[in-house]
Parts: sequence; structure tokens; C-alpha cells
Amino acid sequence: MEVDLIADDSLAAELAIMAAEAIDDKKGTDVTLLDVSEILRIVDVFVIATGTNRRQVQALADAVEERLRDLGRRPLRVEGRSEAEWALLDYGDIVVHLFQPAVREFYSLERLWGDAPKLEWNPTPVSDTA
Repeated sequence: MEVDLIADDSLAAELAIMAAEAIDDKKGTDVTLLDVSEILRIVDVFVIATGTNRRQVQALADAVEERLRDLGRRPLRVEGRSEAEWALLDYGDIVVHLFQPAVREFYSLERLWGDAPKLEWNPTPVSDTA
């Protein structure tokens, strides 16, 4: 199920989309936005994405922090950044999960939170020219 915005808090959805765009700009893959507001009540949106290796996961985290800092937002908590197998950036209303592929597959947050609707966003189209 996909929805355009969270019913009660469009700001969280907008922030999640901004985070997703920052991830997309740095070539993060499989970006998913889950509206967990009705399930958790303490957070509105999970942004879940994959980076190919430690360095890219760290670059994705940097990009999200920079993009949201431009909006006056700073994470309340950051976990796993130095190891960068699974980095978590907690902004209160959104939580960004950045994984390396094997770790993402192992924890399978989309399956765990499978009842949560997905939010729509438009990633940059992949160009056929190389």
C-alpha cells in the first residue's frame, strides 16, 4: 500500500523525502519510506536504504545530516556510524536506517514492519547513457 503523505504529520513525510533524496543523490539504493506512525507512535517514518560498503554508508549518513541541517534539523542520536554496517540517525519524527547489503537482508526491516504503508517519493531516474 502506498500513500502520498502521513495523515497527521506531513512535515515528517517531507523530511523523510528530503532524506531519501539526499541518499539518492549519493547513489544509495533500495530507498524505502515506511509510515510507522500508527504502529510505533514514537516515530512517524522510517527511511531505509542500502550503501554498498562502509565508506558509502558513511557518505549517505553525511548527506542526510547535511540536507536536514540545512532545514535546521540535527539528529537526536546517531548510532553505528563508525562501523557503518548499520547506521541509524534518529531525528525524533523520522529515523534513517542505512545498511550494507548483507546486514539489511539479515534484519529485514521491511518484513518486520510489513504492516506499515510505504510513502511515495520519486527517485532520480536511472539514465541509460553511460
